[in-house]
Amino acid sequence: MNIGTLEEHYRLELAPLYESDEAKTLFSLAAEQILALSASKLMVKKDEAVSFINMQKFLSILNDLQIGKPIQHILGEAHFYGLVFKVNENVLIPRPETEELVDWIISAYGKQGSINNFEPKKLSILDIGTGSGCIPITLKKHLSNTKVSVLDISVDAIAVAKQNARQIGVEINFIAADILTFKTEEKFDIVVSNPPYIRDLEKDEMHNNVLLHEPHLALFVSNENPLIFYKAIADFAKTNLKPNGELFFEINEYLGKETVNMLAAKGFINIELRKDMQGKDRMVKAGI
Repeated sequence: MNIGTLEEHYRLELAPLYESDEAKTLFSLAAEQILALSASKLMVKKDEAVSFINMQKFLSILNDLQIGKPIQHILGEAHFYGLVFKVNENVLIPRPETEELVDWIISAYGKQGSINNFEPKKLSILDIGTGSGCIPITLKKHLSNTKVSVLDISVDAIAVAKQNARQIGVEINFIAADILTFKTEEKFDIVVSNPPYIRDLEKDEMHNNVLLHEPHLALFVSNENPLIFYKAIADFAKTNLKPNGELFFEINEYLGKETVNMLAAKGFINIELRKDMQGKDRMVKAGI
Protein backbone atom coordinates (compact mmCIF):
# COMPACT_ATOMS: atom_id res chain seq x y z
CA MET A 1 0.00 0.00 0.00
CA ASN A 2 1.26 3.49 -0.80
CA ILE A 3 0.99 6.63 1.33
CA GLY A 4 -1.95 8.07 -0.60
CA THR A 5 -4.01 4.89 -0.29
CA LEU A 6 -3.22 4.67 3.40
CA GLU A 7 -4.31 8.27 3.92
CA GLU A 8 -7.62 7.50 2.25
CA HIS A 9 -7.98 4.44 4.49
CA TYR A 10 -7.55 6.71 7.52
CA ARG A 11 -10.17 9.11 6.18
CA LEU A 12 -12.76 6.37 5.64
CA GLU A 13 -12.12 4.55 8.92
CA LEU A 14 -12.24 7.75 10.97
CA ALA A 15 -15.35 9.17 9.26
CA PRO A 16 -17.65 8.30 12.22
CA LEU A 17 -15.48 10.42 14.54
CA TYR A 18 -13.75 13.07 12.46
CA GLU A 19 -14.40 15.31 9.50
CA SER A 20 -12.36 14.57 6.38
CA ASP A 21 -9.90 17.43 6.95
CA GLU A 22 -9.41 16.41 10.58
CA ALA A 23 -8.68 12.83 9.55
CA LYS A 24 -6.10 14.04 7.03
CA THR A 25 -4.44 16.13 9.73
CA LEU A 26 -4.30 13.11 12.04
CA PHE A 27 -2.72 11.03 9.29
CA SER A 28 -0.21 13.80 8.63
CA LEU A 29 0.80 13.87 12.31
CA ALA A 30 1.23 10.10 12.32
CA ALA A 31 3.30 10.26 9.13
CA GLU A 32 5.51 12.97 10.56
CA GLN A 33 6.49 10.72 13.46
CA ILE A 34 6.65 7.38 11.60
CA LEU A 35 8.10 8.51 8.26
CA ALA A 36 9.76 11.79 9.32
CA LEU A 37 7.81 13.55 6.58
CA SER A 38 6.46 17.08 6.95
CA ALA A 39 2.97 17.83 5.65
CA SER A 40 4.41 19.49 2.53
CA LYS A 41 6.70 16.55 1.75
CA LEU A 42 3.86 14.13 2.38
CA MET A 43 1.86 15.72 -0.44
CA VAL A 44 4.49 14.90 -3.05
CA LYS A 45 5.24 11.37 -1.83
CA LYS A 46 1.76 9.84 -1.95
CA ASP A 47 2.86 7.22 -4.48
CA GLU A 48 5.66 6.00 -2.23
CA ALA A 49 5.17 2.52 -0.77
CA VAL A 50 4.82 2.01 2.99
CA SER A 51 6.90 -0.81 4.50
CA PHE A 52 5.24 -3.60 6.48
CA ILE A 53 6.74 -2.42 9.76
CA ASN A 54 5.59 1.17 9.21
CA MET A 55 2.17 -0.07 8.08
CA GLN A 56 1.76 -1.82 11.43
CA LYS A 57 2.65 1.42 13.21
CA PHE A 58 0.06 3.37 11.19
CA LEU A 59 -2.63 0.76 11.86
CA SER A 60 -1.86 0.73 15.59
CA ILE A 61 -2.30 4.50 15.72
CA LEU A 62 -5.52 4.19 13.72
CA ASN A 63 -6.90 1.64 16.20
CA ASP A 64 -6.22 4.03 19.09
CA LEU A 65 -7.83 6.92 17.21
CA GLN A 66 -10.95 4.84 16.60
CA ILE A 67 -11.49 4.41 20.34
CA GLY A 68 -11.20 8.17 20.83
CA LYS A 69 -7.66 8.47 22.14
CA PRO A 70 -6.14 11.86 21.21
CA ILE A 71 -3.38 11.72 18.62
CA GLN A 72 -1.08 13.68 20.93
CA HIS A 73 -1.41 11.03 23.64
CA ILE A 74 -0.85 8.27 21.10
CA LEU A 75 2.32 9.94 19.81
CA GLY A 76 3.31 11.16 23.27
CA GLU A 77 3.94 14.70 22.08
CA ALA A 78 2.29 17.92 20.97
CA HIS A 79 3.55 20.88 18.97
CA PHE A 80 3.25 24.33 20.54
CA TYR A 81 4.68 27.63 19.28
CA GLY A 82 7.37 25.83 17.28
CA LEU A 83 8.40 23.56 20.15
CA VAL A 84 7.62 19.91 20.86
CA PHE A 85 6.22 19.02 24.29
CA LYS A 86 5.80 15.63 25.90
CA VAL A 87 2.18 15.06 26.95
CA ASN A 88 0.21 12.30 28.63
CA GLU A 89 -3.09 11.78 30.41
CA ASN A 90 -1.95 13.95 33.34
CA VAL A 91 -1.84 17.21 31.39
CA LEU A 92 -3.99 19.13 28.95
CA ILE A 93 -2.99 18.97 25.32
CA PRO A 94 -1.70 22.45 24.32
CA ARG A 95 -4.19 24.34 22.16
CA PRO A 96 -3.83 27.03 19.47
CA GLU A 97 -5.67 29.64 21.54
CA THR A 98 -3.05 29.21 24.27
CA GLU A 99 -0.40 29.90 21.64
CA GLU A 100 -2.17 33.21 20.99
CA LEU A 101 -2.01 34.09 24.69
CA VAL A 102 1.72 33.31 24.76
CA ASP A 103 2.27 35.32 21.60
CA TRP A 104 0.54 38.31 23.19
CA ILE A 105 3.03 38.28 26.06
CA ILE A 106 6.06 37.67 23.86
CA SER A 107 5.02 40.46 21.51
CA ALA A 108 4.56 42.85 24.43
CA TYR A 109 7.71 42.05 26.38
CA GLY A 110 10.07 40.66 23.78
CA LYS A 111 11.18 43.95 22.31
CA GLN A 112 12.69 47.24 23.45
CA GLY A 113 10.01 49.48 24.92
CA SER A 114 7.22 47.09 25.89
CA ILE A 115 3.63 48.10 26.51
CA ASN A 116 4.72 49.08 30.02
CA ASN A 117 7.93 50.77 28.82
CA PHE A 118 10.11 48.25 30.66
CA GLU A 119 13.81 48.77 30.20
CA PRO A 120 15.61 45.58 29.17
CA LYS A 121 15.94 43.89 32.53
CA LYS A 122 15.34 40.57 34.17
CA LEU A 123 11.62 40.03 34.45
CA SER A 124 9.92 37.64 36.86
CA ILE A 125 7.03 35.51 35.56
CA LEU A 126 4.69 33.14 37.39
CA ASP A 127 2.50 30.67 35.48
CA ILE A 128 -0.35 29.23 37.54
CA GLY A 129 -1.72 25.80 36.62
CA THR A 130 1.12 24.91 34.31
CA GLY A 131 0.15 21.44 33.07
CA SER A 132 2.68 20.41 30.41
CA GLY A 133 4.61 23.62 30.98
CA CYS A 134 3.90 24.88 27.48
CA ILE A 135 3.24 28.48 28.59
CA PRO A 136 6.21 29.10 30.92
CA ILE A 137 8.72 27.07 28.93
CA THR A 138 7.83 28.89 25.71
CA LEU A 139 8.01 32.26 27.48
CA LYS A 140 11.42 31.38 28.92
CA LYS A 141 12.64 30.22 25.50
CA HIS A 142 11.65 33.51 23.85
CA LEU A 143 12.18 35.89 26.77
CA SER A 144 15.52 34.58 27.93
CA ASN A 145 16.17 37.42 30.38
CA THR A 146 13.47 36.22 32.74
CA LYS A 147 13.05 34.25 35.93
CA VAL A 148 10.14 31.89 35.35
CA SER A 149 8.28 30.05 38.10
CA VAL A 150 5.35 27.68 37.71
CA LEU A 151 2.72 26.43 40.11
CA ASP A 152 0.46 23.39 39.82
CA ILE A 153 -1.52 21.35 42.31
CA SER A 154 -0.79 18.14 40.37
CA VAL A 155 2.58 16.54 41.08
CA ASP A 156 2.05 14.35 38.00
CA ALA A 157 1.65 17.44 35.83
CA ILE A 158 4.77 18.99 37.35
CA ALA A 159 6.70 15.82 36.49
CA VAL A 160 5.69 16.23 32.84
CA ALA A 161 6.56 19.94 32.86
CA LYS A 162 9.97 19.23 34.40
CA GLN A 163 10.68 16.69 31.66
CA ASN A 164 9.73 19.26 29.02
CA ALA A 165 11.91 21.93 30.58
CA ARG A 166 14.90 19.58 30.55
CA GLN A 167 14.20 18.47 26.99
CA ILE A 168 13.84 22.01 25.65
CA GLY A 169 16.74 23.26 27.74
CA VAL A 170 15.32 25.99 29.96
CA GLU A 171 15.57 26.60 33.68
CA ILE A 172 12.25 26.83 35.50
CA ASN A 173 11.36 27.04 39.20
CA PHE A 174 8.62 24.53 40.05
CA ILE A 175 6.13 24.87 42.93
CA ALA A 176 3.67 22.14 43.90
CA ALA A 177 0.77 24.00 45.53
CA ASP A 178 -2.91 24.91 45.34
CA ILE A 179 -3.45 28.51 44.23
CA LEU A 180 -6.56 28.66 46.43
CA THR A 181 -4.30 28.51 49.50
CA PHE A 182 -0.83 29.40 48.20
CA LYS A 183 1.04 32.32 49.82
CA THR A 184 4.44 33.82 49.01
CA GLU A 185 6.30 37.06 49.59
CA GLU A 186 7.81 36.98 46.09
CA LYS A 187 6.75 39.66 43.59
CA PHE A 188 6.30 39.17 39.86
CA ASP A 189 6.19 41.36 36.76
CA ILE A 190 3.80 38.97 35.02
CA VAL A 191 1.27 36.46 36.32
CA VAL A 192 -0.23 34.26 33.62
CA SER A 193 -2.74 31.45 33.85
CA ASN A 194 -4.95 29.13 31.85
CA PRO A 195 -6.95 27.77 34.78
CA PRO A 196 -9.93 25.39 34.69
CA TYR A 197 -12.87 27.26 33.19
CA ILE A 198 -15.29 24.85 31.49
CA ARG A 199 -18.61 24.71 33.31
CA ASP A 200 -20.28 21.35 33.89
CA LEU A 201 -23.15 22.51 31.68
CA GLU A 202 -20.75 22.77 28.72
CA LYS A 203 -19.66 19.13 28.81
CA ASP A 204 -22.18 18.18 26.13
CA GLU A 205 -20.37 20.47 23.67
CA MET A 206 -17.08 18.63 24.10
CA HIS A 207 -15.60 15.80 22.07
CA ASN A 208 -15.37 12.45 23.83
CA ASN A 209 -11.62 12.29 23.24
CA VAL A 210 -11.31 15.26 25.61
CA LEU A 211 -13.84 14.04 28.17
CA LEU A 212 -12.40 10.55 28.36
CA HIS A 213 -8.68 11.21 28.07
CA GLU A 214 -7.77 14.64 29.46
CA PRO A 215 -7.58 15.50 33.20
CA HIS A 216 -10.89 16.83 34.52
CA LEU A 217 -9.00 18.57 37.33
CA ALA A 218 -7.54 20.93 34.70
CA LEU A 219 -10.77 21.41 32.77
CA PHE A 220 -13.94 21.77 34.79
CA VAL A 221 -15.51 24.10 37.33
CA SER A 222 -18.97 24.18 38.85
CA ASN A 223 -21.85 25.98 37.17
CA GLU A 224 -22.39 27.92 40.39
CA ASN A 225 -18.87 29.38 40.71
CA PRO A 226 -17.17 29.21 37.29
CA LEU A 227 -14.68 32.00 38.08
CA ILE A 228 -13.42 30.45 41.32
CA PHE A 229 -9.83 30.15 40.09
CA TYR A 230 -9.87 33.51 38.29
CA LYS A 231 -10.94 35.25 41.50
CA ALA A 232 -8.25 33.51 43.54
CA ILE A 233 -5.54 34.25 40.97
CA ALA A 234 -6.68 37.87 40.69
CA ASP A 235 -6.47 38.27 44.47
CA PHE A 236 -3.00 36.70 44.42
CA ALA A 237 -1.92 39.01 41.59
CA LYS A 238 -3.14 42.12 43.39
CA THR A 239 -0.81 41.24 46.25
CA ASN A 240 2.10 39.74 44.36
CA LEU A 241 2.46 41.79 41.17
CA LYS A 242 5.14 44.46 41.12
CA PRO A 243 4.20 48.06 40.28
CA ASN A 244 3.13 48.18 36.60
CA GLY A 245 2.85 44.39 36.64
CA GLU A 246 0.28 42.60 34.50
CA LEU A 247 -2.05 39.63 34.75
CA PHE A 248 -2.81 37.54 31.65
CA PHE A 249 -5.63 34.99 31.48
CA GLU A 250 -6.95 32.52 28.96
CA ILE A 251 -10.71 32.53 29.55
CA ASN A 252 -14.00 30.80 28.85
CA GLU A 253 -15.35 32.25 25.61
CA TYR A 254 -18.81 32.62 27.21
CA LEU A 255 -17.57 34.48 30.30
CA GLY A 256 -15.53 37.34 28.85
CA LYS A 257 -17.75 40.12 30.20
CA GLU A 258 -18.02 38.44 33.61
CA THR A 259 -14.23 38.06 33.83
CA VAL A 260 -13.64 41.69 32.89
CA ASN A 261 -16.22 42.89 35.42
CA MET A 262 -14.65 40.76 38.15
CA LEU A 263 -11.20 42.22 37.46
CA ALA A 264 -12.56 45.76 37.42
CA ALA A 265 -14.36 45.19 40.73
CA LYS A 266 -11.05 44.10 42.25
CA GLY A 267 -9.39 47.32 41.16
CA PHE A 268 -7.42 46.24 38.10
CA ILE A 269 -6.82 48.84 35.40
CA ASN A 270 -6.15 48.90 31.66
CA ILE A 271 -8.23 45.74 31.24
CA GLU A 272 -8.23 44.40 27.69
CA LEU A 273 -10.44 41.59 26.40
CA ARG A 274 -9.06 40.02 23.23
CA LYS A 275 -10.60 37.62 20.73
CA ASP A 276 -8.79 34.62 19.27
CA MET A 277 -8.44 33.92 15.56
CA GLN A 278 -11.90 32.34 15.54
CA GLY A 279 -13.46 35.53 16.84
CA LYS A 280 -14.15 34.18 20.34
CA ASP A 281 -13.45 36.09 23.56
CA ARG A 282 -10.48 34.09 24.78
CA MET A 283 -7.86 36.29 26.50
CA VAL A 284 -7.76 39.05 29.07
CA LYS A 285 -4.94 41.33 30.21
CA ALA A 286 -5.16 43.53 33.31
CA GLY A 287 -2.74 45.84 35.10
CA ILE A 288 -2.38 47.15 38.61
